[in-house]
Amino acid sequence: MKRRLLLTAAAATAALSLGGCASQKIEAYASEKPLLDLQQYFNGTLDAYGIFTDRSGAVVKRFTVVMECSWSGAEGVLDERFVYSDGSTQRRVWRLTKHSDGRYTGRADDVVGEASGQTRGNAFYWTYTLSLPVDGKVYEVQFDDWMYLMSDKVMLNKATMSKFGVRLGEVTLAFTKR
Repeated sequence: MKRRLLLTAAAATAALSLGGCASQKIEAYASEKPLLDLQQYFNGTLDAYGIFTDRSGAVVKRFTVVMECSWSGAEGVLDERFVYSDGSTQRRVWRLTKHSDGRYTGRADDVVGEASGQTRGNAFYWTYTLSLPVDGKVYEVQFDDWMYLMSDKVMLNKATMSKFGVRLGEVTLAFTKR
């Protein structure tokens, strides 16, 4: 009886622990304010400040980004220019499309296939696969990317990077709109 009780308690604890690992849902942000309008926020010039942390939480890279953003109807261009703490630079040009059902899709030269996402309340969630060069090799890694509008000028971004379901690290960014 005591053994069965211990096994039941252990199973319940494991189930609760696994439940805590479940990913969040975009619907949970539906009533959050301020309301995020991607076409309005990502319009004009934005500055971003970010870090990449490895699995242990150590900062591996720091970077800044200047983004020039514009929209023509449902089509948007986000031209990102990165400067890393080691002096290297990178450019990524996103081409976004807002669909009639409220979803967004996006493409960029280093994105494999198409990014897909949606907004609710103050949040934007999207996923994509990025071709990431590391030490002379290119790896395809998955991004689970969450953005949260804090005010009309500030948005926070947290993205988890993984490969084969294994978490490799996180990218954290703070956007400021000029």
